[in-house]
Amino acid sequence: MKVAFVGPPMSGKSTLFRAVTGSQASPQHGIGEHLGVVKVPDPRLDWLNALYKPQRKVEATLDCLDVPGFSHETAQQQAEFRKSLPSIRQCDALVAVVRAFDNPAVPPYRNRIDARADVDELIAELVFCDLEQVTTRIERLEKSLKKPTRTHEQEKRDLELMQRCQQALENEQPISSALHNDDERRALSSYAFLTELPLIAVVNVNEDQAAAPPPFAYPSVHTLVSLCADTEEQIAQLEPADREAFLQDLGVSEPARNRLVRACYEATGMISFLTVGEDEVRAWPIRRGSDAVTAAGKIHTDIARGFIRAETVAYADLHAAGDMKGAKAAGKVRLEGKTYVVQDGDIINFRFNV
Repeated sequence: MKVAFVGPPMSGKSTLFRAVTGSQASPQHGIGEHLGVVKVPDPRLDWLNALYKPQRKVEATLDCLDVPGFSHETAQQQAEFRKSLPSIRQCDALVAVVRAFDNPAVPPYRNRIDARADVDELIAELVFCDLEQVTTRIERLEKSLKKPTRTHEQEKRDLELMQRCQQALENEQPISSALHNDDERRALSSYAFLTELPLIAVVNVNEDQAAAPPPFAYPSVHTLVSLCADTEEQIAQLEPADREAFLQDLGVSEPARNRLVRACYEATGMISFLTVGEDEVRAWPIRRGSDAVTAAGKIHTDIARGFIRAETVAYADLHAAGDMKGAKAAGKVRLEGKTYVVQDGDIINFRFNV
């Protein structure tokens, strides 16, 4: 899973990227891309680690991409952002960072503080980029349909679909609003349209507002998070023992970046099933709706090939029972077959034979 950090220059986008990933690299002067990896915080895994005391704890991870800031102010800034579009299209979600904090370093001509308007502008740019792509495809299909080919009927259907997408985008609607069924969604999947990506909006506020809810609502985004990127970077640089006191002073229970990372993980359609033992406790990321055999294959193809049963207990049931012995005594451990749809937080021991 990969998410792209996007936003206007001087919004704190790269500061937040560093706070989330621990990376010291970020696009310099609006040029270049950088990739970082972050562990997905999971309190369930922490509790299991304390219970089993394994040799290691393995969290799920999320890839994060920092790209040059989006802006129409100069041709160079616009060009650098556009260069990153192929990379952004390979991502599973977008994190839009917008500024709602005072910054004396920002030049007066750029010192507008209107986070909601910045989100509007970014969404408009995503719509425009998709519209360019759709328009180009329509032109090619119309040209191809002027001559007889063996794919003539399919191209007619493709043209009709693209024209519907064009109409939706021109009405500032996402492409999904123009699709009628799963076949059409699959037909468009290779285009990686930007307006189809889940959008997490991050409002970067002053430190004294870090514990407050977001300053506005934005129903069309997947998740809206309010935080102070500078503070999050300071927290990330503290020793673990010093973080709790710092967070208490801020009036928050955990770093906001933890909430952001979990929001990104959920927005990409991922859940975690868990495995436990003396060697390791581990979170395994899978797509929501995956069956037991798919989950088994995530660990090893041999386990999927020789699948017999999945011995399963919900994390909440294990936690309530205190340990696996107690969960079994309470009748909370069950055997599931191949078609079982794995739930977030399932603790699974696969039985297999190869």
